[in-house]
Amino acid sequence: MPLTEGPAPEKCVNTLKDEMDSSEDKECTQENRNGPESKVADAVAISSDASNAQEPKFYGKAQKYWSGVPATVNGMLGGMGYISATDIQGSNNFLREIRVPGNKLALDCGAGIGRITRHLLIPRFHCVDLVEQDPAFANKAREYCTTENTPVGSLGEIYNVGLQKFTPTKKYDLIWSQWVLGHLTELDLIDFFRRIRQGLAPGAFFVLKENVTKSKEIIVDDEDSSVTRPLEHYDISLKAAGFRIVRKVRQQNFPKDLYPVYMIACKPLSSA
Repeated sequence: MPLTEGPAPEKCVNTLKDEMDSSEDKECTQENRNGPESKVADAVAISSDASNAQEPKFYGKAQKYWSGVPATVNGMLGGMGYISATDIQGSNNFLREIRVPGNKLALDCGAGIGRITRHLLIPRFHCVDLVEQDPAFANKAREYCTTENTPVGSLGEIYNVGLQKFTPTKKYDLIWSQWVLGHLTELDLIDFFRRIRQGLAPGAFFVLKENVTKSKEIIVDDEDSSVTRPLEHYDISLKAAGFRIVRKVRQQNFPKDLYPVYMIACKPLSSA
């Protein structure tokens, strides 16, 4: 969910070195192959104490938090349901820019009640699968995405499992992940990227949309058991998992007190 920037956080995990390159709001056409594995290994080693050392607690606390959140658009967006239309518009613009080649099958990761599935993906794809671990949200998504007013496409499978345990068994034209990766530990994040890569059809895209910090630190939120990472951290983790970044854009027209939100489109290194 979108998060507001508060005072200096009590818990920060320094994960990125000063010499890391920073890039914002630009199309990435040149691939940096100078050892992303070694850089992300440093990041994982330093930050693992914040989550991996207490992995069951980390995931259990998040699951408990979300079980108390209403299964509504406002609940999914942390009380900021009014930004939903702006969010969907920005995502639509981004998808038009990257020109996803296929329109048969998409996957919504960490789908909640299916807000993105209904308003962004179903209008573009014949069928959309969802991954959502909360049973109440998954049941609401089935209702929310199968009303008579749902346009064009249809709801497919709903996988009731956490992303740390999910492995795609189909080939998707687009895999979309938004406001959920902060609930993965560092090691599980890279493992998730690697598994997702195997679920992409030829020419397909994986897109993530996440809050990012303005510093080179990971900020820990104890309330919902999540972390907010620097933009560079995602760059490095994706490359380490075998992706090349095709386009990276900041979401516009969000309230100024929110963390910056970026969309990153990527393809497997082996694809054109």
